[in-house]
Amino acid sequence: MIKINNLSFSYGEKKIFENFSLLIGDGDRICIFGNSGCGKTTLLRLLMGLEKPQSGEISVTENKKISAVFQENRLLPFLSVIDNIKTVGGDTEKGKEILDNLGIGNYSDKLPKDLSGGMKRRAAIARALCCEYDILILDEPFNGLDEYNIETAARVIDKECKDKIIILVTHSEKQAELLKCNIVKI
Repeated sequence: MIKINNLSFSYGEKKIFENFSLLIGDGDRICIFGNSGCGKTTLLRLLMGLEKPQSGEISVTENKKISAVFQENRLLPFLSVIDNIKTVGGDTEKGKEILDNLGIGNYSDKLPKDLSGGMKRRAAIARALCCEYDILILDEPFNGLDEYNIETAARVIDKECKDKIIILVTHSEKQAELLKCNIVKI
């Protein structure tokens, strides 16, 4: 469970959140919706501990592990796709299975520079799904993917995330529907 209580956060004079509260139960799937610049990514950064609240609190049930797909792919350029998966503790067999399901299994030994943008994106998704986690954070996870690959990736995420918390940021209600997320507007 994740409990956000009276969260406030600003960048200088710009208020991002003021007394924002939200409860996310185990197994919940939510999609954070809002205008550009309203703080969706900041909220994810706060949840992951990459930023600290200026007031209020965020509490996550003890021992819950978080995995994430950031807006950028963040693949290590000097490692193959499968080695990128191993850096997060991912198992080679599981990694190859997920890469196959995402349609890029034949590229597991390639370096990121040898992949198209969409392939890099699917590799980043596979990496996030291959580590141990209870909470999956997805910040615009389908950037650069065509409709077919969005639907494929959503099916893979859905299958791999049974009973896990999913927190999605996207501008697409269809993507929220594909992942069976309830919409939270901020």
